[in-house]
Amino acid sequence: MSDPFETLAVGDPIEGAEFAVSRASIRAFCDASLDYNPLHLDDDYMAGNFGRTSFGGVIMHGMTNFGLITRMLTDWAYDRGALHRRLETRWRSPVKPGDAIRPRAVVKAKQTTGAARWVTLDVVVSNQRGETIATGEALVEFPPS
Repeated sequence: MSDPFETLAVGDPIEGAEFAVSRASIRAFCDASLDYNPLHLDDDYMAGNFGRTSFGGVIMHGMTNFGLITRMLTDWAYDRGALHRRLETRWRSPVKPGDAIRPRAVVKAKQTTGAARWVTLDVVVSNQRGETIATGEALVEFPPS
């Protein structure tokens, strides 16, 4: 049996599942997170300017991106006997009901230490128009060989 860490190469892609954003999915996240900010629920509130930004309507929680990325990384790592250890993200663009978003990652680097083997991944979430919604970097730990 081949070692999953050894078969990885810089540039290898990882693809997550597409997620269709709806008012119901936004409301479900409100209920799960207990975050009922009017940004996510109130069309009248969001019709004007929010701070210095005009979103033009309700937007999805940014943490939904985080959850989708985490699911992608965990599913990928677990199948290889590895653990998702770290994720840093930056939200780039709002997501609205009707959008379809998908997380992807690319192997950026591999490193071996005395205690473990590490893979660094560049992460991007894009919408159906190919626009970047979120970016980040993740770290996955593989057991020592």
